[in-house]
Amino acid sequence: MANPTLYGPAYSTYARTARLAMEENGVKYALEEVDIMQPRSAVHMARQPWGKVPAFEHDGFKIYETQAIARYIDESFGGAKLQPADTKKRARMNQILGIFDSYGYPSMISAVVIERMFSPKPDENKIKEAMVSADKTLDALEGLIGDGKYLADNEVTLADLMAVPIIDYFAATPEGKAALAKRPKVSAWWNRIKDRPSVTKTKPNLG
Repeated sequence: MANPTLYGPAYSTYARTARLAMEENGVKYALEEVDIMQPRSAVHMARQPWGKVPAFEHDGFKIYETQAIARYIDESFGGAKLQPADTKKRARMNQILGIFDSYGYPSMISAVVIERMFSPKPDENKIKEAMVSADKTLDALEGLIGDGKYLADNEVTLADLMAVPIIDYFAATPEGKAALAKRPKVSAWWNRIKDRPSVTKTKPNLG
């Protein structure tokens, strides 16, 4: 069986989620960098019709969309199981995945992180507006975290792997650092998971 290939840049939060799933499952894989700062090649557009990342290929099977890729990895390879068997815990995992996809990423990454870390002249109004949704995301997360060690269970799930790359960038901004400090459950989770081997191994080098 051939090793899978993931197409996307190492700095992409969504590509990192897929990589985290493979690292947690002990899957050997190749990462083929795709520069999303440049016009997409015809080759990549054939992999992902919207030109986004990541895309994934394994033994001739091609798929895109991060959650679909992560679930395929979890269900196709031996190793850690990243989706709880318990239906309530699995539903909580899916809920958190949806929250980050719909609200966390657009506010924390597309607005706060991009403006604060990568814009030569940050748009302070855009950051302020985005923090309303970012704070609501963290408040929701603070209320959803139960007694387990991780977001949806006592073991790492796909919810954690979706959250890690987003929170990692967000926590590097002054707004993110201050926001996390106000949420003890989210902060405890982040301090618990940020030094996990899969997390440190996939941490992007931004120079």
